[in-house]
Formats: sequence, structure tokens, C-alpha cells
Amino acid sequence: MYTTNKQKIINDPVYGFITIPDALIFDVIEHPYFQRLRRIKQLGLTHYTYPSAQHTRFQHALGAMHLMGQAIGVLRSKGIDITDEEARGLNIAILLHDIGHGPFSHTLELAIVRDLTHEDLSKLFLAELNRQFRGELDLADAIFNDTYPKKFLHQLVSSQLDMDRLDYLARDSFFTGVAEGVISYDRIIKMLTVSDDELVVEGKGIYSIEKFLISRRLMYWQVYLHKTVIAADQLLVNLLKRAKYLAGQGITLFATPAFDTFLRCNPSRGDFETDTQWLNLFAQLDDFDIFTSLKVWACHPDQILSNLCDNLVNRRLFRVEMQTLPFDPEYVALVKQKTIVKYNLAPDEIEYYFTCDKVENKAYNPRHERIMIKWKSNELIDISAASEQLNNAVMPTTVSKYLLCYPKEIR
Repeated sequence: MYTTNKQKIINDPVYGFITIPDALIFDVIEHPYFQRLRRIKQLGLTHYTYPSAQHTRFQHALGAMHLMGQAIGVLRSKGIDITDEEARGLNIAILLHDIGHGPFSHTLELAIVRDLTHEDLSKLFLAELNRQFRGELDLADAIFNDTYPKKFLHQLVSSQLDMDRLDYLARDSFFTGVAEGVISYDRIIKMLTVSDDELVVEGKGIYSIEKFLISRRLMYWQVYLHKTVIAADQLLVNLLKRAKYLAGQGITLFATPAFDTFLRCNPSRGDFETDTQWLNLFAQLDDFDIFTSLKVWACHPDQILSNLCDNLVNRRLFRVEMQTLPFDPEYVALVKQKTIVKYNLAPDEIEYYFTCDKVENKAYNPRHERIMIKWKSNELIDISAASEQLNNAVMPTTVSKYLLCYPKEIR
């Protein structure tokens, strides 16, 4: 009888060869829920600014699993007890940590399902997969949800120094070509250890952690919160908002069956938690559903929807102004009024063409989760206090910037 070879090796441009650890993990990767991640871009519409940023959530998940394998090996070499079952649970947990992402990743967070984040959806997907795999993912589920007794295992999956962050910084900097995001992920992993069930970093790794935090901060301003990226994101969010409004008015819109359901209906958290049909419908959505629809909508009779879609398809993006202080209310009102006149909008339609918002960048939040440095004396000190570069309290602070987004034709 033919038996599938499940000991696969994947060639990754960031790390080289990635090995799938065992047959169960191979089967999880082969599941349609996970294969969907091939069709979801890691950075949403960032390729409108950095053309090579076309990598997917699928690649990121495999990369995070690869780094998890390295971390497990390092901790075991230092005498930290991680059983084979726990290692498998860790690999599956990190593999599935982003499985709840919808089309275009963070760009449409809460835009398709109003009160479920991708973390919430990941938990639901993991629970459903565990049911389908007849409990074989119990340990992964416990680690993912932080109910497993060994707390440091969850920190490897979700913390300020988890394998998710190490991979996305390395991968996003590679595919965008932004050198400021390059981190020493291999050295950071080699410096990991455990103290009193807490994941910590050996003292000689402090400079790599400093570079990691600075790189993360720079990547937010240069990539994730880049003005042009924000402009593209706002355009997609606004046109989807218009499409849902029209669908709610009974107007027919071209869409795949699953996407059409989410346009017409507005399922809540409770719907997803009590009826798996919603999770299965969501699992049918990816970037192609959205972009195919908006290409068709560019010729829709509704002028607002067609104009917004045509702008995004052909990269005619809105202008974004950013500054450290709130905008003058009179200036905001003037831009709004000019936009209304230019596009002959009703007062309640300005929301599709105008955004006034605030973005925040905080690379390190010790109140949420600490990064502890362990010196040879066994003393544990928070990185913000231990570092010569970071102890000026710059890194733990939140930097806010205010933005206006509106059509470039408005002067």
C-alpha cells in the first residue's frame, strides 16, 4: 500500500532548510485550515510600498516553527526538561498561532467579524482542529491558552520574546529589504534559558536584545505604520465598509458565496462559539475573495464603491499627513468640507473618504510582559533597567502620532 512520506524538507529563503518534525505536524500543515494561509499575505497591502513584501502567513508559520525547534534544542542542552510530547505541543502551538488571520491579515482585523480578533479566531480554529484530530492537539491547546503547568512553554509561543516576533522581524525585513529590521535571531535563541519557570535571557545576550527592541521600533515606523501603507489600508477598510452598507440595503454585489454571507450578515462572537458553520465559512476566505470582488466592484453603479475600488486596484492612494500633535479642528473641518464638495457627498458619506486617527508605537511594555536578563550571579533584572542603551526610559514609552487621510485632489 502507498504510504505518504511525511518527513519533508522545505527550502526557506530566510533560514535555508526547514524540517517538518513528525507525521502529526505534517497532517496539521496539510489541513485545509492551514493551507488557506498560503493565500493570505503576511503584511496585507504593504507591497504597495515595498513591492517584494509578498510573503504569506504560511511562510511565517513555518518559519516560527523552525525557530521553535531551535529554541527547544538550546533549552534542552542547558538541562531544561522538555519532553517529546511537550516539544510536539510547542511546535503545533506556534504553527497555529496565526491561523485565525483573515484576508490581508491585520488590515481587515475586526472588519469582517466585528468582535473577534485573529487571536480569538486562532483559539477557535485550534479547538476545532483538536476535535477533528480526536484530542491529539490537547497539549498544544493547553500551551497556546496558557493553561499548561510549565508557563515558560507558553512564553515561547506568546510573549515579548516569542518565536512569532523573532520570525516576523527577520522575515519582514528580508522581504521588504529594510535593513533596520535585521535581528540576531540565532544568537537570541542561543542565549535563552529558564529561571523559576520564566523564560529569560543570559546576560551576554543583552546587546542582541537591545538590537531586537530597537529594530522592532524602527520596523513599525518604517514598514508597519508607513504613511503609504496606512493609505492603502484605509482605502481597503473604507471600501469594504461601503460594500457592507450596500449589501445591508439589499443591493446585489458580486462576491464568492462565503464572502457574500459575511457582507450580508454580521455574525458575532457568540455565533462563532456556538455554530462551527461560521468558522468553516471564515476558513473559505482569503485575499483572492476580497481582491477579485473589488476588481468587479470598480465598475459598480454606486459611485463611492466604484471610485474607491478603482483607486485601490490602480494604486491611486489617498494622502496621509502625520504629526506628533493633534490636528487643528478648523483644518480638519476645512479638509472635510472640501472633500464633501469635491465628491458631492452627503454629510454621512464623508467617512469613506476621510479618516482622522491616531497610531501608537511601543516596542517594549514591561507592564504587560517582561524581558528579564539573568546575570552570572543569578540576579534577574528587567531589560529596561539592565541596558545602558534602554534605561533612559525611551523604549518603554509609547510614541503616538496623529494622522489625516484624504484624497490627494484636495488641496
